Amino acid sequence: MSSDDQIRNDIVEIGRRLWQRGYVASNDGNISVRLDDRRLMTTPKNVSKGFMTPDMMVITDLDGKKIAGDRDPSSELKMHLQVYRDRPDARAVVHAHPPTATGFATAGIPLDRAVLAEVVTTLGSIPIAEYATPSTDELPAACSKYLKAHDGLLLANHGALAIGPDLLTAYHRMETIEHFAKISLVTRTLGRENLLSRDEVQRLQGLRGMYGIASPAPVCTDDTATVGAGGQLECQVVQAPSAPAGARLVADFTGSSAREGVLGRLAPVGGDEEIRLTYRELTALIEDAVRNLR
Repeated sequence: MSSDDQIRNDIVEIGRRLWQRGYVASNDGNISVRLDDRRLMTTPKNVSKGFMTPDMMVITDLDGKKIAGDRDPSSELKMHLQVYRDRPDARAVVHAHPPTATGFATAGIPLDRAVLAEVVTTLGSIPIAEYATPSTDELPAACSKYLKAHDGLLLANHGALAIGPDLLTAYHRMETIEHFAKISLVTRTLGRENLLSRDEVQRLQGLRGMYGIASPAPVCTDDTATVGAGGQLECQVVQAPSAPAGARLVADFTGSSAREGVLGRLAPVGGDEEIRLTYRELTALIEDAVRNLR
């Protein structure tokens, strides 16, 4: 079996995994692999990623011109080409719509808080590229700001993008993005996150070499972030609080002001007017009422 044939089979397998895990629906998502310095292989448009066959793959040059294949290349090919232009080390790109991560992207909430040591050491942080119309030149331009520094990012009101030195790594990074999003959603629903301190984040960054993790850029914080001449970030911005010497975790009560916020909203409401509460706000009110009964 030739290397190109193996890559066709690998793309089919990764597409099947994306579909089975619910990261894509219908004909969503796309995958590409750089074959050499002048060619890449990509999934075709208008095909479910769970039901592809090797013969469906399309080969294009690095300008997007089709070289081989009976079908048209992915409608998001421009975004993939931008990745390969900005990241010469990238050999594979996976784009999908994992539900929880896409929820964060739609809410405009980046996955950049220092919550999990594994995420800090592998992806650093997962920013959000500004919204851009899919399949247009706007989308690769929006992504480009983050591509040199990040192996994973969210696409506002769209989905997620993962980059790797090979296809399996790119796919695993997509899994990490969704896994992190699920954990972040749980902690925020509970109203509390124990964040890794800034010193601990720096300590974890120092372990990347020991773990054999090749990162495109170092970790930084808001006040130390640097932007290159082309407007591209040169580090992975992680939200990590300062802490007393020796402290590695800092409690952040994301719901601590819930009761105050709810009461502030209730004040001007009349007797028959409708009010709406989030689950967190309702829980805060119930807990406060129980405390007052004791």
